[in-house]
Amino acid sequence: MSSKKITPAPIIMGVAFVWFTTHFGGGFASGAQLYSYYLRYGIWCLIMPVLAMAYNAFFFYYCLRYARKHEVYDYRSYNNSFYGKYAPVFSNLFEFLYIVVMCVAPAVAFATGGATLNSVTGLPYLLCTLLIGIFIFIVAIFGTDLVRRVSSVLSIVIIIGLVAVYIPNILANSAGIGESMAAMKAAPVPFGKALYSAFLYGTFQLCNVAVFVQHGRVFEKPEDSGKSMLIGWLINSALMLVVVLGLLTVYANPDMSSASVPTLFMVQQGVGAAFLTPVISILIILGAVTTAVNMVAAMVRRIGNAVETPEEKALTDQGKPILKTVLIALCCCLVDFGIAQFGLLTLIAKAYSTIAYLAIPVILIPYIIHMIVTRFDTK
Repeated sequence: MSSKKITPAPIIMGVAFVWFTTHFGGGFASGAQLYSYYLRYGIWCLIMPVLAMAYNAFFFYYCLRYARKHEVYDYRSYNNSFYGKYAPVFSNLFEFLYIVVMCVAPAVAFATGGATLNSVTGLPYLLCTLLIGIFIFIVAIFGTDLVRRVSSVLSIVIIIGLVAVYIPNILANSAGIGESMAAMKAAPVPFGKALYSAFLYGTFQLCNVAVFVQHGRVFEKPEDSGKSMLIGWLINSALMLVVVLGLLTVYANPDMSSASVPTLFMVQQGVGAAFLTPVISILIILGAVTTAVNMVAAMVRRIGNAVETPEEKALTDQGKPILKTVLIALCCCLVDFGIAQFGLLTLIAKAYSTIAYLAIPVILIPYIIHMIVTRFDTK
């Protein structure tokens, strides 16, 4: 009889949900990201999200497997081990890249969540972003385990909410999907352009390896990360396709191209607008919060590991916040809160593609070389 321990299914699912909630931000919930990276490239929007998520799943599996195998659970320690003798160069390049991501993505989350909360409640924008920030701060200081549990709960709420918003519109306006498909076929986009857009989307998402390494410790064996990322691929792909189909119901509408929040436009043109408009607003807020929580928690863990004593680290590993953790989380949240006040969403949106280009030499190429040279980390 084998004595090997098996990672419990809730933990496998929990890590998969961390990926989903990190991926599912305000841009996803609003439909803006999927419209920009997929629907604009025609009929290929029905397959490119699945390919992009498969690309991500493979790299995230390799990352989590490596973290568990070598027991490196904050992204600096992980990078120092992963890049080996090239770590003095690539660890610092990754540090710079992630600091940019850390400022950009949560700031978008603060701004998106704050603006949506403002529109729903009528409270001042400044107060709304402050409330979003307080929630993120509280969750981030209690450590990895709480982030994973919160991610699991919010994932279920978000998935139910997305189904409630999109499925009725897809069923009620299937004719709109047919019209959109006909319009896309009439003005076809080359496969290469669609593939490149999906590649950029997936490459930007690779920066999330910094978020995931801390969760590698929960697996009983490194290979368990494969099960988790397979589930994550299925969840992310399925929900992306649901959003794509929902947006296709109104894609042929001439006003769609000028809609700043495509999902909201779909709801307003579809069924149950009075009920579903507040629902999608709440989903956008949840999406913003979950992305920011995961990223702030990763930064807190990275800095904490550098400044905590062994005794303090033992406490934070148990989810017990100490003063240093509180101060680090507070500083991260204040920086993001400050950036959000500028409301430079157009500039920030441009930063996503820039980050993808930066991730190619810092993450993508080194990972491929590592896989080849180490024979998939077996040599």
